[in-house]
Amino acid sequence: MEIRDPVHGSIFYSDQEVAVLDTVEYQRLRAIKQLGYAEFSFPGATHNRYIHSVGVGHLAGETFDSIFKVYPFSKPSVKTRYRQVLRLAALLHDVGHGPLSHTTEQVMPHLSELNIKLYKEQEQYGEEAHTVMNHNRRANHEDYTIKYVTDSTIAETISKQFTDIQPIHVACLIDKALHCPDDFFIDGGVDFRPVLSQLVSSELDVDRMDYLERDSYFCGTNYGKIDVAWLIQNLTFHRRDNRMYLALNRRALYSFDDFLISRHHMHLMVYCHHKSIIYEEMLNRYLTSPDCTFVLPGDIEQYTHYNDYRLHEHLRSVANPWAQRIAQRKPFKVLIEQHNTSESEKPELMKKALESQGMEVIRTSSKARLSKYHTASPEERALQIYVVDQYDRWAQPAPINQTTEIFQRYEGARIIDRIYVAPENIEKADKILKGLNLA
Repeated sequence: MEIRDPVHGSIFYSDQEVAVLDTVEYQRLRAIKQLGYAEFSFPGATHNRYIHSVGVGHLAGETFDSIFKVYPFSKPSVKTRYRQVLRLAALLHDVGHGPLSHTTEQVMPHLSELNIKLYKEQEQYGEEAHTVMNHNRRANHEDYTIKYVTDSTIAETISKQFTDIQPIHVACLIDKALHCPDDFFIDGGVDFRPVLSQLVSSELDVDRMDYLERDSYFCGTNYGKIDVAWLIQNLTFHRRDNRMYLALNRRALYSFDDFLISRHHMHLMVYCHHKSIIYEEMLNRYLTSPDCTFVLPGDIEQYTHYNDYRLHEHLRSVANPWAQRIAQRKPFKVLIEQHNTSESEKPELMKKALESQGMEVIRTSSKARLSKYHTASPEERALQIYVVDQYDRWAQPAPINQTTEIFQRYEGARIIDRIYVAPENIEKADKILKGLNLA
């Protein structure tokens, strides 16, 4: 099947892959917008997680072909199998997202209600297996993704359409902490799981390559524009201790820097836009209120029927004031916005001063960092991206964070502190703040 994508042009999916795309569970992503409330600031940003995921799957195949175009796999079938499992993992990486994405994780059930069989099977591998074996927590969208991939119609479709790939192999590329029970990713004594999983999720993955270009295109901004073709052309591999890792040719290092900076600016200017933030906060206040009646089910078949439209219909039907503000498009308005590189006491002092006058106030603090490298999980930190130099025979491969200064230069967080009040209180609140001495 050929798909006309406004970002990547014509992209192709095989009949076997289309069988996965056509499942009800996957089609659900058409009804979940990629950027949630961002469309209130950027009217063009109505694209959904379906077309994003389709784009990620396409880039996964393109990137695999570029990296391994001359690599001598033991058999052609091994190369074909690795390319296919990577495409499937890229296609399915977002399949578990809830309505309006991360905000509704507040109303996801206890993890045990999902009854994820794979998690129970992983317990036999002990501490080296999976950190989520602690069932005393709320489920998140990653748990729903693993449930879909390993125990749903999607899993059945994978098993039926791809006889040499099992659902757990796809799951192992989506979740790096899962234990692979066989030697599926071993070829010629080399473990290819690290590089394949890095292409799905890392500092230089195909997910980010797609959403930066796609979000920039639909928002009508220049912040997220990156040189995807050059990055893909210069991605390669580095073998270390019989494990294959993702690597980048040194000549594209400046493009990598630009890639990280572009993502950072998209967070500051688009993803953390004041309208998106206030709508998310109002939704959060409703979802955590005592009278909230919107909950996400643990049963995966029921969960498939929950999307953005169902949530919007629910918000219109309840009397909760926060839900009604969202439904009627009557958000709190930003009164003060401060951009800092460290924590500041002023926003909290402003909030207390306004509240002391009987005013309802919302304070938000949006933190954006160039990279998650410094706070990454042990599994993520263990999978280094290397920089290699094809033109300098004496240059030794080195981890990318030791090769570019970008991580150190942008190590600190950028913090956007905001104070919001009801529209009818803007003038009164402004007068109160003018009377404060916060210099």
